[in-house]
Amino acid sequence: MASRRFDTTPGPSQRQLRVGEQIRRSLARILMQDELHDPDIARMSITVSEVRISPDLRIATVYVLPLGGAHKREAIEALARRQGRLRAMIGKAIKLRHSPELRFRADETFDRMEETRRLLAQDEVRRDIEAGSEGGEED
Repeated sequence: MASRRFDTTPGPSQRQLRVGEQIRRSLARILMQDELHDPDIARMSITVSEVRISPDLRIATVYVLPLGGAHKREAIEALARRQGRLRAMIGKAIKLRHSPELRFRADETFDRMEETRRLLAQDEVRRDIEAGSEGGEED
């Protein structure tokens, strides 16, 4: 059996990207304007960084991050408790035939960036990077 050299899985369609962005903007507005009237959510400043939607537009995975990165679990749980209300509000805002199920996840992007910065700041890694760039200039 031949191995696959390249991943041929298509990325999200233009429609998925457009609907995901509409959902992201609507959720951000709802949270910013405290339209839920939920004290647990209102006390946290939550950023909606990305929404990835399934090809059939039935499931939206929402990546969120509370201000400062603290209380991620509490934010996810609070949003999940209000998923039905948020889903209805999104349905009204973006006029889809079916409002997608919302699945909330913590956005780990900033944590991964910080870990990368920490690794790149290590003496051994800096030496390797500098040695690699010096070797490339000799050609």
